[in-house]
Order: sequence, then structure tokens, then C-alpha cells
Amino acid sequence: MSFTTEIRRELTERILPFWQGLRDDVHGGYVGRVDYDLTLHPEADKGCILNSRILWFFSEAYLLLKDGVLLEEARHAYEMLKRMTDQQNGGVYWSLRADGTIADGTKHTYNQAFAIYALAAYFRADKSPDALERAKALFRVIEAKCRDAGGYLEAFTADWRPESNEKLSENGVMATRTMNTLLHVMEGYTGLYQVWPDPELKDRLYEILNIWETKIYNREKRRQEVFFDHEYHTLIDLHSFGHDIETSWLTEKTLEALDDPALTARIRPTLLEMADHTYDAAFTDHGFANECEKGVVNQRRIWWVQAEALMGFLNAYEKTGEKRYRDAVLSQWAYIRDVMADQRPGSEWFWYVNEDGTPGEDEAIVEPWKCPYHNGRMCMEVLRRGFKEEEK
Repeated sequence: MSFTTEIRRELTERILPFWQGLRDDVHGGYVGRVDYDLTLHPEADKGCILNSRILWFFSEAYLLLKDGVLLEEARHAYEMLKRMTDQQNGGVYWSLRADGTIADGTKHTYNQAFAIYALAAYFRADKSPDALERAKALFRVIEAKCRDAGGYLEAFTADWRPESNEKLSENGVMATRTMNTLLHVMEGYTGLYQVWPDPELKDRLYEILNIWETKIYNREKRRQEVFFDHEYHTLIDLHSFGHDIETSWLTEKTLEALDDPALTARIRPTLLEMADHTYDAAFTDHGFANECEKGVVNQRRIWWVQAEALMGFLNAYEKTGEKRYRDAVLSQWAYIRDVMADQRPGSEWFWYVNEDGTPGEDEAIVEPWKCPYHNGRMCMEVLRRGFKEEEK
């Protein structure tokens, strides 16, 4: 069976049916938690990031596969996203309880960006004017509430007062700015720009790329820094392999949307430099390592990191034609297929596996961050790009 045939089967026979099976017709949206033992929790809180990613996933799957059932799933997720919107203060909440009341009213920039990304995809799928207007409104909210002269900030209360950034800070630091939020604001804005080429939005994309070039990317270490104070001083010696390989291909989407040859010529070598560095630092024939903190590599194989590694290597192969990247794509897929994908009936991918391939039983199969965005996107990107297994 060919690589692309296996990828199509992964999408249509494992990932899509799993998430369709989590549809909640009682409370709306989709079930917010599935334990490692596959116990469903319909009473669990419904996270906006998870719901936005589900909306994006079903919208994009419909656009690829043209199956009306998938558009209905997207419409179901869209109705939940509308309920997650603060009609008085603007923006989307962090999470709702199953009964529809607010569980966590935090307004996080990262969350607003993913809602934009989802709404833009849904507009492309359903041609809903309301979805586009909601995406525009969130863009204006981010620009009015979530930034300062230096760039984008992180966490706010429901009425837009700044608060501490526990949700996007890890590794024992508390960040005022993060690489991760900037990356996904860029992603959300790129999706919106594809359906609404507004001049101000275009300017913001150029600004984001400038911040990334001058503040986020560490040219000496050939990596992105991750957590920052207000003035973009890095807070920890951390190399996030997963984010670097994700950025290496995801930024190409922004370059394509802006269609500026001079900008592409300037940025692309750095993106390929990150792919090259992570290939050397994190990739083996048994998956892609998570991160390196203070010189110590975390060898867990995280579900989203494996998907982004495959995509980063695929993009690097397309841009360079180098055989090592083609081989890495196929090796990474074999690892995902044989180790990361959960073969139990009615499951999807493990949250993580250890270096020896044993699954992490302490993490859920679905929780507010565990979603169909990374692995579903990987499958759809492969199918759209038409990867050829033979060498160029």
C-alpha cells in the first residue's frame, strides 16, 4: 500500500470517525475528555481551543473530501463556538461547562487566534457571512485588547484586564510574551487574510514576521526562543524541537499568502535552517524528540510533535529536493503508523509514547489540548500536496 493511500486511510478510517463519535447532541459541541482507558466524559468542560480546532478540522476535511456529513459536523462545532463568545465584552472564553455556563472566563490571545483560524476555514466551507464577520470582529479584538507597541501579549480577564500567563507558560517560568502565541496569531491571521485581504491585516502579518526575525529567532543557536519577558529577553534555555519544525513549514503558508518574492527569499533560508537543525538534533528512526531544556533532551514522543515533524520534513523535501528529507517523511510516517497511532478499536493517537515505544497511560486521549488539528492537518496536507515516494 502506498504512503498516500495509508495517509488517506488514517484520516478517513481512524481520525475522522473518532472525532465524529464524540459529537455531543445533548450539550452541544463535542465531548471534552476521553481518558486513556477510552472512558468518555460528557460532563467535562468544553475548551474553546479544542472546539475551534474541531471546527477547523471538519471544515478543512469537508473542503478536501466534499462529504456533506463533514460540513454538518463543522456546523455543529460552529454553533458551540458562538456560545463561547462573550457578547458583551467581545472575544471567546477559555472554556464552558457542559451546561453552557462559563467555566473559565480567561480571554487568551492564543485562543482568539485559533477561533479566527477556525472561522476563516468554516467561511471557506460554508460561505457563512456571519462566520466571516465573527472572524473580523476577533481580529479587531486582538488588535485593540491583546497587543502593545512591542507586539502581542497573552492572558486577560473576561473584561480584558491583564492577568498572569499560566496557560501558555511552562518549564517553571511565567512568560509575558511567547513564541507559541505569536506563531498562532500569524496562523490565524493568515487564514483570515486568505478570505479577507484587508490592508491592515496584511500589515500585521508583515509586522509579525519582523518580530519573529528580530526577536524570536536566535540565529546563533539556529532555533526559536520560547518564553520571554516584556522586552523579549528569553527566560530559559529551551529548544522546542516540535515548535521549530512546525514553524519551518507553517510560516510558508504566510509567505504564500503575502506573495512577496523578496520576503520569501529572505525568510525561507531561515525556515530551512530550522528544519535542518531539528533533523540533526531531534530526529531518529524511532520518532522525533520533544525538546531540550538546559542541554537535556526530553525523549518523549508527543502526538503533535510527530505530526509536525512529518510535515516539516515534507516541506523541506519540496523546497530542497534532498533525499534525507524524503526518507525522513517515510520513516516518520512508519513510526506514527506503528507506534503513535493507538490500535485499540475506537481510539485515535496516544498523547505520548516513551522512547521505548510504550504509551503514556497518564495522559488522556482527548483533553482541552489533545485535538484533531495536528494529525488531521498532517493527513490533509499530504493528500493536497501529492507527495511522491520516488526520489526527485
